[in-house]
Amino acid sequence: MPMDNLNVIPHKHTIRSEDRIERNGYKPKVLWFTGLSGSGKSTLANEVEKYLFAKGFSTYILDGDNVRKGLNVDLTFSESDRIENIRRISHVASLFVDAGVFVLTAFISPFKEDRERAKIILGEENFLEIFIDTPFEECEKRDVKGLYKKARAGELKNFTGLDSPFESPESPNIHIKTAGKTVNESFEEILQALDLQKVI
Repeated sequence: MPMDNLNVIPHKHTIRSEDRIERNGYKPKVLWFTGLSGSGKSTLANEVEKYLFAKGFSTYILDGDNVRKGLNVDLTFSESDRIENIRRISHVASLFVDAGVFVLTAFISPFKEDRERAKIILGEENFLEIFIDTPFEECEKRDVKGLYKKARAGELKNFTGLDSPFESPESPNIHIKTAGKTVNESFEEILQALDLQKVI
């Protein structure tokens, strides 16, 4: 811990997280979507958010590309910066949850250790890992952002699945295998799992 941080004393506010939960009538969670680039994380997070919002929940999506345009604009895609990217997002998501908001994060978050650290920061009771399991070949076939083509051409370094690993979750809270399924079918699976786990 930097020496300057020893002089930082958090202020205890009158309104607590428990007060917001009581007024809102629900306990917010972080729905942490993880998977390869092009797997469908952002698309499915968006569908889930639309559903939750229509049901009266306060919601917000933290999306990888959007966050890197602002909060994390200073970070590269080196391994150390990817770790820092997820650390910052975890703390931001924690603030949203404390404010009573359902947070949906859509990040590749390829390293198990980073996802475990996020769970610790957020609290295990607030964290649901949703693995959007799409085969690499299918993600490359979609290549919606043209990133796989650039990576194959050597224009992108440390690209997950090619020259940087994706460490698949071993026991995610929700595991969605998208191969051969429509977006709506995968979406319905997520809703069923959230209902079964009494999240919504």
